[in-house]
Amino acid sequence: MGIDKFLLRNAKFRDAPSASLSERFFVRSQSVVSRRIAGETLIVPVRGKVGDLASIYSFNQTGSLLWQALESPRSVAELISTLLAEYAVEHEKAEHDVTRLLNEMLSLGLVEVCPKVSVAGVCSRGQQEDLLAASD
Repeated sequence: MGIDKFLLRNAKFRDAPSASLSERFFVRSQSVVSRRIAGETLIVPVRGKVGDLASIYSFNQTGSLLWQALESPRSVAELISTLLAEYAVEHEKAEHDVTRLLNEMLSLGLVEVCPKVSVAGVCSRGQQEDLLAASD
């Protein structure tokens, strides 16, 4: 199954893979809420404690699979493995699609980089605060 389009509502894609992506861990942003409805995942950014209904994003089945995996910090390699375990796709295609989706989600603020992963597998509160401060 091909994975050509993750977001139904789009932003500009950055196709060039970032070398630093492979060395980092990613996790869902704390400033979004998501719900799974009819096989799709809807993501709504929260701004000022209110959902931004003008910026609702929708993932297809493949995007939803990766979004689910990002509930806890994951590396690019882990996300590629998740995709390969579920779909009959070439490794290079999976790598391209995961990198493309991560770049898009980063640019939209749907995921955050978690520079260090604790033993529990989540960013520590201090790391989350550092990430938020760095993004301002």
